[in-house]
Amino acid sequence: MNIVRVALDLPLPRLFDYLAPDSDESDIGRRVTVPFGTALRTGVIVAIATASEHPDGKLKSVTAILRDMPALPAEWLALCEFCARYYQTPLGEVTSFALPPMLRRGKLPRIRKPAADAAVAPAPTVDALPPLLPAQQAAVEAIAGVDGFHTLLLHGVTGSGKTEVYLRAIDAVLARGGQALMLVPEIALTPQLEGRVAARFPGAHIVCANSGMADAARARGFIEALTGRAQIVLGTRLAVFMPMPRLQLIVVDEEHDASFKQQEGLRYSARDVAIWRAHQLNIPIVLGSATPSLETFHHAGSGRYRMLELPERAVAEAMPVVRIVDTRREKLQEGLSAALLAGLQLRLERGEQSLVFLNRRGYAPVLACPPCGWISRCQRCAANLVLHLADGRLRCHHCGFETRVPRACPDCGNVDLLPFGRGTQRLETMLVERFPEARVLRIDRDSASTPKKWQALLATIHAGEADILVGTQMLAKGHDFPLLTLVGAVGADAALFAADFRAPERLFAQLMQVGGRSGRAALPGEVLIQTEYPDHPLYQALVEHDYVRFARTQLDERRIAGFPPFSFQAMLRAEARTMEQALDFLAAARSAAVALAAGVTLYDPVPMRLQRLMTLERGQLLVESPSRPALQAFLAAWMEALYALKMPAGLRWHLDVDPLEF
Repeated sequence: MNIVRVALDLPLPRLFDYLAPDSDESDIGRRVTVPFGTALRTGVIVAIATASEHPDGKLKSVTAILRDMPALPAEWLALCEFCARYYQTPLGEVTSFALPPMLRRGKLPRIRKPAADAAVAPAPTVDALPPLLPAQQAAVEAIAGVDGFHTLLLHGVTGSGKTEVYLRAIDAVLARGGQALMLVPEIALTPQLEGRVAARFPGAHIVCANSGMADAARARGFIEALTGRAQIVLGTRLAVFMPMPRLQLIVVDEEHDASFKQQEGLRYSARDVAIWRAHQLNIPIVLGSATPSLETFHHAGSGRYRMLELPERAVAEAMPVVRIVDTRREKLQEGLSAALLAGLQLRLERGEQSLVFLNRRGYAPVLACPPCGWISRCQRCAANLVLHLADGRLRCHHCGFETRVPRACPDCGNVDLLPFGRGTQRLETMLVERFPEARVLRIDRDSASTPKKWQALLATIHAGEADILVGTQMLAKGHDFPLLTLVGAVGADAALFAADFRAPERLFAQLMQVGGRSGRAALPGEVLIQTEYPDHPLYQALVEHDYVRFARTQLDERRIAGFPPFSFQAMLRAEARTMEQALDFLAAARSAAVALAAGVTLYDPVPMRLQRLMTLERGQLLVESPSRPALQAFLAAWMEALYALKMPAGLRWHLDVDPLEF
């Protein structure tokens, strides 16, 4: 009698055997409904067997094998198995995560039948293509000349036309009847890119995939990719799991972006999984960025990846001029220097647009009572409540808790509560008062809380109906605003001295990306960076637009310190009702690891930087090795020991391989 081995969405590192008399090898990769406990669950068949380690009399029978859609292909299952193995996550949790919610519930969307041969029809392109610069042409030819698996780093300055190179490479794939997958870091960039790709390939079947889509749309796109009907798939990190039978090219735009790393559930890096998938399929993958991650830049320098350079802007005549504004001896007006205020006034007179960049939303980071020292703390997290004056609320940006702004101090009754620090709302208020004739537009996750609002804000900017933009990192990448000629960056210094060794890398990328929004068309651009550390090497490298110098300096420091990419890390984290419980579990986990830790360094358990989140106390234990295979071998053995540890009620733990947050 046939037995199916099923991957179920359970936190257990095993498969589950069920009797299935009518099953055969063609059912591998199909969804299946099975009884589990008192409920029915949907899983994925990953193997067919004729015997089980459990007696037949104890095996339950499947409820139904769902043959309402094609079976998931072997390469898709292999991709999930790699993620389960590398990220030390049960296979059932991986397959469930990789499926759209509707399909993992055992349902199917209504599918519109395509016309005959629609899946393999070449996609017509527009006739008039923009001319290529010599460096762009060389990059297009290099990608076209790749045979088999290669990782290519397209390192181009902001505005150098990387997207045009992607489109030419995709065009060549479609002409061969293949499929292309393009990943972008954030949902906000997907509609803009979709419009550009649709304009370039008006006859192509394009599918988008991101977590903001309706369940039915996500499931429909997944099936269209699986059947080969979709020719181009655009999406955020979850799109890396889209099954594509004729996939011939993968593109990862802004590959350095931390958004490609999932921070909950299956903690995977979509960029790294995409590289493994390209290797698995023996196809090229293009990683694009003006500020590549230091790991990627190191691999390009060592010859593991091939570097393709775009050193010039495609439309603008020159890079924007970057100026450092020394604020040590200047009295700022609500955080803005005289030079920045003068620059804003000049652009208003010229009819040009400006952007003031502050990566902190809300009105102020904290509300405080000076007489007694009360500050607005979150009741559930080790963080302050941020003042959102526009709607009279105090909000925690970590857990979402919010409350009304108190009329008086809860401790002493003082009515003169003061906001300390500034966010985008406070900056917006100041600019409206300072420039009453200007149209000031704030862009952050509060003003662009829905896709519809976000698109309306972008339309306003493109129509020239805004003079001064106040924005967070939402505006830092992927946008072309022809009238934008001035970017002012404020409040950046804190990242220079953060405890996280990746903070300087992120700051440099952020400032270079947001500065790159300036002067992208015919008008020259200028970037003003306010700082109390004008001689810092990071800022000097920004002035020279010298990413390579900055990256090499950072890599030298990391080599000496033994940080990635010169070591490989994993972080075990625990959450419990008390910090003592969390640290005790981590100490027990460390003791269980000592005998297994050949070639691996175990650090002591410590509280996390944000040690309390949503009423749970959090601790962490770092594991490090100079060898990736040694670390992986250790983790596989350690996980068995971790599952065997006794835990107090309410304690939760997870392992994060290649962590980005500390």
